[in-house]
Amino acid sequence: MSSPSDQIFENIANLAAQARALPTTPGVYLLKDDKDVVLYIGKANSLKNRVGSYFVPSVDLGPRKQPMLKHIVDFDVIECESEWEALLTEARLIKDLRPRFNAMMLDDRTFPYLAITMRDDFPGVFITRTPGDPQYKGAKVFGPFTSVTAMRESVQLLQRVYKYRTCTLDIKAEDPKNYSFRPCLLHAINQCTAPCANKITKDDYRRDIKDFTRFLNSKRSVMLREMRKEMDEASEIRQYERAAVLRDQIKAIEKLDDRDKKARIDSKWQPEVTVFAADPSEGLQSLQKILGIDEAIRCLEAIDIAHLQGGETVGSKVCFIDGRPFKDGYRRYKIKTASASDDYMAIREVVSRRYRDAGDGNELYPDVILIDGGLGQLHAALEAFEQLEMKPPMVISLAKKEELIYVQQRSKPIKLGRENAGLKLCQAMRDEAHRFAQHYHHILRRKATLDE
Repeated sequence: MSSPSDQIFENIANLAAQARALPTTPGVYLLKDDKDVVLYIGKANSLKNRVGSYFVPSVDLGPRKQPMLKHIVDFDVIECESEWEALLTEARLIKDLRPRFNAMMLDDRTFPYLAITMRDDFPGVFITRTPGDPQYKGAKVFGPFTSVTAMRESVQLLQRVYKYRTCTLDIKAEDPKNYSFRPCLLHAINQCTAPCANKITKDDYRRDIKDFTRFLNSKRSVMLREMRKEMDEASEIRQYERAAVLRDQIKAIEKLDDRDKKARIDSKWQPEVTVFAADPSEGLQSLQKILGIDEAIRCLEAIDIAHLQGGETVGSKVCFIDGRPFKDGYRRYKIKTASASDDYMAIREVVSRRYRDAGDGNELYPDVILIDGGLGQLHAALEAFEQLEMKPPMVISLAKKEELIYVQQRSKPIKLGRENAGLKLCQAMRDEAHRFAQHYHHILRRKATLDE
């Protein structure tokens, strides 16, 4: 007669064999006990790999889930057409079935939700851990989700299709201030229709949000079929602009699965410098944790000053979006107010010139502004920001040699290991700003030499 441990081992071996027969498509898996009760629900990018990982002899699921293994006698899977469909299916099933080993997620309010603020003239799309907050009253709420990282990736990817806003601006339709507002760089890379600057009507924007929520509640193949039919109908009645919007959305949805998460390069990125940060997503998450920022970091800018032997002094500003350089956001500044040896004054000038509109409330600040230098350079930048009515959310500096990160309102610098992904991202920005400033400096030096 076999012992209970032998039975468990035999059962796990049988489940491992069943898992090897699963497809490699995205989906949701349901682990069940001998009474056919669902113990745990999870999401998988590859059902075969993820479910199979539970039945490897050396598997360590951690103190909360490891005891579950001896209770699993069967599993079911639901194939999905995409990762985000699996993400939503997982959330709905957990809410409905309340599995025992998902209980911590159900009871803990710190898990992420997706909220769409439908009461706004231009609804925003937000990831929040507190969906009951008054600011989300009347919002459409999806979740809870098990992974905030997967949620952020999905929101950013679908923003390429539906171009919704993710900022916290209070945008009113036909507000006169909108006409002078400069939209953020997400509009420049065609990921937001910029209602903040009246680039889209209220009706058209809300139609995009309606399509987005419909997408979240539909299978992709069904949604695409409906969109193609709507596109043909719009074309027949000569609503060519609407037909073009639908055509572009269809193409974008079809391309979503073709992306490379780790190294996506669009036509606007500057590919020669992406080698500085091999995993931008990891770098952004690490930097967010280091700086203690609640919201995901998307837009970063770095400022550097370059001068040589009393010659021309120049400044540069480079921009990174989602961890990669965005060349259209680069700017150069010929310093007018500072002597060649006064880096602090040069930094104050560049900061004042670059962020004047943001300080007046006519533009959004980037999520993080990085100054090349140490504590003195950071203080010089902060002195310039003090002259502006609105202040930036986060300003830091990166000192050379020691590679210490100085942060506003912190007395001590942050020292990180050389392999830290957040530090590597900061170094990439600093080095790129320096390269860009030096390039401008050499142009001015050559011009001065030719003019002599």
